[in-house]
Amino acid sequence: MYVRRTSFKDSDYIRKDCERVKKYICLLSRGDPLVVGRVVGDVLDPFTRLVSLRVTYGQREVTNGLDLRPSQVLNKPMVEVGGDDLRNFYTLVMVDPDVPSPSNPHLREYLHWLVTDIPATTGTAFGNEMVCYESPRPPSGIHRMVLILFRQLGRQTVYAPGWRQQFKTREFAEMYNLGLPVAATYFNCQRENGCGGRRT
Repeated sequence: MYVRRTSFKDSDYIRKDCERVKKYICLLSRGDPLVVGRVVGDVLDPFTRLVSLRVTYGQREVTNGLDLRPSQVLNKPMVEVGGDDLRNFYTLVMVDPDVPSPSNPHLREYLHWLVTDIPATTGTAFGNEMVCYESPRPPSGIHRMVLILFRQLGRQTVYAPGWRQQFKTREFAEMYNLGLPVAATYFNCQRENGCGGRRT
């Protein structure tokens, strides 16, 4: 019988995968809304929130799972980023992982907004809008709109992708060495005359 030896690279990958699974189980057991809403899994790997992220559309502050209609999200939100050192810069990504429909998201993810070089303790108004805000207009079903915050390695180290369709947050983060997110939130959005119910 032949037993394949695992290389250092294989064992390192297995160790990292086990750590990711442990973190996911821990978040799930705490009822983390990003896990329950399948944002962690579909869009993100498990992460630890390190910075505050406040998103408001008009007078409504986004909390995980909040229901908003297209008429409420026509204009880009006000986004405030926490942190304690103005020398740290952040990238904000907003995606829809339920394109074209939650039951068949074969075009996952659609990039709605990308802002880079946001100094800590400020907001998107102080960053560089690399991909302009496009308001959500889900054609069918209830779509999750996910806002993800990454810490950059330095200023002007993240650039705009060439497309919005089939954007991959994980690949984008890897390409620019952003690591895991430092904060994230999401809201649900459906057609103006949608009637709630299941995310089909």
